[in-house]
Amino acid sequence: MTAIERLKDAPPRGTWVSWAVTIGITLFALGLRLWHLDFPRKLVFDETYYPKDAWALLNFGFEHDFVPEANDKIANGDLVDLFVKTCGRPNAVDDVCSAYVVHPPLGKWLIASGEWLFGMNSWGWRVPSAIFGALMIFLVIRLARRLGRSTLVGAIAGILLCFDGLQFVMSRTGLLDIFQATFLVAAVAAIAADRDWFRNRLGRHLEKVGQPDLDGTFGPALWWRPWRVVSGVMFGCALAVKWNSIYALAAIGLLTVFWDVSARRLAGARAGAWWALLRDGIPAFMSMVVLAVPVYLASWIGWFATDGGWNRQWAAQEANQGSALAGLPNWLGSWLDYHRSMYEFHTGDFINNATHVYEAHPAGWLVMARPIGIDAQNGIEPGTQGCEAVNDTCLRVISGLGTPFLWWFALAALIAGVIYWLAGRDWRFGLPIVAAMAMYLPWFQYTERPLFFFYAVCIIPFTVVVLALVLGKLLGAPTDKDRRRNSWIVSSVVGIVALNFAFFWPIYTDGLLTRRQWLMRMWFGSWI
Repeated sequence: MTAIERLKDAPPRGTWVSWAVTIGITLFALGLRLWHLDFPRKLVFDETYYPKDAWALLNFGFEHDFVPEANDKIANGDLVDLFVKTCGRPNAVDDVCSAYVVHPPLGKWLIASGEWLFGMNSWGWRVPSAIFGALMIFLVIRLARRLGRSTLVGAIAGILLCFDGLQFVMSRTGLLDIFQATFLVAAVAAIAADRDWFRNRLGRHLEKVGQPDLDGTFGPALWWRPWRVVSGVMFGCALAVKWNSIYALAAIGLLTVFWDVSARRLAGARAGAWWALLRDGIPAFMSMVVLAVPVYLASWIGWFATDGGWNRQWAAQEANQGSALAGLPNWLGSWLDYHRSMYEFHTGDFINNATHVYEAHPAGWLVMARPIGIDAQNGIEPGTQGCEAVNDTCLRVISGLGTPFLWWFALAALIAGVIYWLAGRDWRFGLPIVAAMAMYLPWFQYTERPLFFFYAVCIIPFTVVVLALVLGKLLGAPTDKDRRRNSWIVSSVVGIVALNFAFFWPIYTDGLLTRRQWLMRMWFGSWI
């Protein structure tokens, strides 16, 4: 192939078949996630924080303290007098009891959108999660299709992710992580699109000037990169849900600039290609990092527009006038001090000395050594809630447990993917591997504090893409003589994952089980 042909290599055109497959799988995933979404009809696990914060945002524009019995009142549909009325805090503005929170507001605003539409109930605060969970699968299909240059590879990735237990549970719970993970997938998918867009533009430039290569020149600047702008917005949104998205932004930002160097070398820039680190890198920084800042700021609009949010008047208080931050405009100085406080919470002695029964060291995440318990109702006696146990009791649980065989297949594929990428120089594996590791490896520096397996919902969409790419390689081209035999292997992997998901379905959906039936699904002692 000529340099121009290689530069203009692109995924198959988006035919109606590819869109039908994408939309069909997405709608199926959405239907699964909406099924009995409102059960259990109460706040479970960390829903005690975020749906209530979201309701406060709707009512005040900022997070507010709730009365101690608020969870029970919400479960009973009693929304009267949920908020603390008298604060008594010395720094409270007009005696408003704003709540101290340690995550940015965007994820809570998204939960609030469901509460605004459907009310402060379990359906309202979970619908946004279900929609974003299905949207993630849509984006994974398109990402895997682009990388694998195959609609089939995209479909395999979408089906596999549809049947992941952790992604499924997080799509049915009013927590923040499903929003963060979806925005991250969107940002990474935009960078994949930018790679194809940039190389296509270089190829078109060579065709326009009638040259086979750049002959040692740098080539067109191409400062305007629309897909990088999309990526910057999506990374800004991910940061506005949870801060650790910054690791993915940094890693993917570096990767995309090195892709520019590679593209210009392929186009014939030779040693001049390294100028891309500056001439393409600076625009990339502006599009991805600088643009993410106003997006992040916009998520705080409710806090900025009101006077009563936590720390909102910090810079105006006389006791803080000696601080450098107090010399800034009140809204900015108070906002920056609030961020200082949030950072100290996440890294300080309080969190580092805390313990939790479900804490899980990240070394065990990829094999699911310690899943997370979301809700549990134990000791249901026979004849109660339909329990038909004999010499046993029943229970209902929701476990944040990934589909075991999917995670183990994905781990094997991750190892194979590193080999394909580094030894086989197959660029397609680099993007999902870098994204997955950016959302995984940084957690090892925080192992003194409690960490939880459900954070890995930001990892699994990318390892599933790696698995789909490996299966695509195994499948081979349509003309390969071994394709029929290998298609049985690929079909078996997908089938095993689907059956494994079905087996664990009751513990993903708060289903009624006898204790013996539950123990059948607790394959390891660390899962209990």
